[in-house]
Parts: sequence; C-alpha cells; structure tokens
Amino acid sequence: MKDIDYMNDEMNEDMDDMDDMNDEMFANLDPSLKASVEVPDFNGYKSGFVAVVGRPNVGKSTLMNALIGTQIAIASSRPETTRKAIRGILTTPNAQMVLVDTPGIHRPRTLLGQRLNDIVDESLADVDAIAFLLPADQEIGPGDRRILSRLRSDFAKKDASGNWVWKVPLIGIVTKIDSISRDELVSHLIEIQQFADFTDIVPVSALERDNVDEVKKVLIDNLPEGPKMYPDDQLSEESPSSMIAELIRGAFLEELDDELPHSLAVVVDDIVRPGDGGDAQYDDNKAHVIVSVYVERDSQKPIIIGRGAEHLVRVKKRLRTAVNRITGAKAVLDLHVKVAKGWQSDPKKLERLGF
Repeated sequence: MKDIDYMNDEMNEDMDDMDDMNDEMFANLDPSLKASVEVPDFNGYKSGFVAVVGRPNVGKSTLMNALIGTQIAIASSRPETTRKAIRGILTTPNAQMVLVDTPGIHRPRTLLGQRLNDIVDESLADVDAIAFLLPADQEIGPGDRRILSRLRSDFAKKDASGNWVWKVPLIGIVTKIDSISRDELVSHLIEIQQFADFTDIVPVSALERDNVDEVKKVLIDNLPEGPKMYPDDQLSEESPSSMIAELIRGAFLEELDDELPHSLAVVVDDIVRPGDGGDAQYDDNKAHVIVSVYVERDSQKPIIIGRGAEHLVRVKKRLRTAVNRITGAKAVLDLHVKVAKGWQSDPKKLERLGF
C-alpha cells in the first residue's frame, strides 16, 4: 500500500509539473494562436438559430414578421405559401436570434411538396431551439402528431422513466388566440401541455401583436450564450432578388384569391441599377427588375395577366414602395408571364426554378 501511495504522490507531482509547463507554454503563445484556443467569454450575450415549424397555415410567417418588426416572409391565409427557409435576424442589446421560417410540414402530393419537406429537414440541422406552432382555433390533429414524431426522432430520447428528454429546447407557440374565447384558450392550453413535453408554452396573436414580446423573451431565454453573427442592422439573410421574388409571389397570391394557388413560381432574372451601363433602354436613373412569372399551363396565363393587364398593374402598384426600398432606387418591375409545363413534378424545371 505504501508503494502505491508513493507512486500516486509521484504521479501527482508529475501532473503538477506538466500543468506548470502548459501554463508557461500558453503564456508564451502568439496572441492570435492564444485566441484560437481560449474558451470565449460572451458575458451573458446569447445567440443562435430557432427553427419555426408547424403545419401549413398555422401563422409561422406572420409570427416571424411580427418578431422581426418588418415583412421578411410571405404572410398569407393560403396554406403552403412558404416555399423556402426564410431567415430573419432579430438583434437586441443582449442577444441575436436567427429565426428560420420553414415550409409547412405536410404529406407531399408532388415532387415540389417533397422538396419542401427536404428544405425543412435541412433547416432543422444544427438549430439551437425549436418553436412548434399550434393554432388555438384548431384541435391537435394527425399533422401535428406527425411533426412531433419527426422532431422526437431527431431531437429527443427517452430517459430511464420513459419520459422524452429534448436535446434542444422545444417551445410550444399557441397562435391565433384572438380567434377564441378565454375559456376555450385555457382548455386548449391544457390539451397542448399534455400533447408534448414542451420546455415552455406561450400563447400569442401575431396579427394583433398580443404577447409577441413574451414570445421574443422566451425564445431568447432558451438560446445558448454565443457571439453576434450579423451586423445590428441586418434583418435577413435573403438576397434582394430572393426578397423581391417572394414579395411578387405573395402579391399574386393575394390578388388572385383561389384561382391559382400553387401553380405559380417567380424568378428575378436581373436587377439593373442606375449606373450599371449596358442596354440603353435601362439608362433612366431607375432600377429595373426583370422578372419571370411561371405558370404550369397556357390557360393560366390570362388569369395571371388579367383583363387589360389589370393584375400586373395592381401587383406593381402594391409593391412599388417595398421594391424601391430593397433596390435603393426608384424601381420599375418588368414582369414576364411564362409557361413551364408541369414544373411542380419535373426535377429539371424545379432545379431551374430554385427548388
């Protein structure tokens, strides 16, 4: 036993000597190398990515726009409006949160639908928290259960007692609370509490801006400490072309009611700004935004254009201020309506249209 104690004492002395050597070596490191191995101290500053998930038409885009304070994503009463992962950036004095608005998770009926579900999978990779939206005016249904099962397979495991333990915080956001009575809300909150082991549950009406600040606080509270990733004034990761294309598609969806719900795709082919030179027809100190608006059938073109091009005129008028702001100049929308037959189920056409 004495021999073992003696060996332990020697090992402890050797380890102390090694610690001293490591401290001395670290002190003599080049400052740039030292910074790369030091554990950063963020002084309580929080940052991270929050995936916003839920069935189609539960208010994901409306909530995201309310949290950011400006229109980042298309907010429409029509389901399956969002077709890409839109990233909005919210910066406060103590945190920076990147909200990822995902397409609604659903059973795909076309190749486009499958691609949208793939986008959701990509968006969920490496997130720091998940906001699961459940509408207050609808019962929990098969779609919600399917989403929960999907989230559990990626982000949770069962403990020894059989309870689900989340790897990242799962926040239940109960939307559209302005559409039901207080008693109905209480009953629905109890049902949602029993539905999943949420880290937190927050009711909200993004449309009425009721409890939006509380949602913001809860999401930020559940982020890890980390560095600021974007400049204070940056509100989105989207390019000007991408933002304009989404605005145009959203405007047509509102303009056309239910005439053409999902056969529409929009691509901004070019933005010619003042001073860019080139074609003399664009030399008028304006930003010219050249846009292709795609439908699936020839018979759909007149619906998009409208009698006497009335739909095109109204869309241009509706978006004038927003497009001017994005381009930084007085802008002209040059809309061209084209046919890409069966594009929702054609892999090559989907790729060309950005899916």
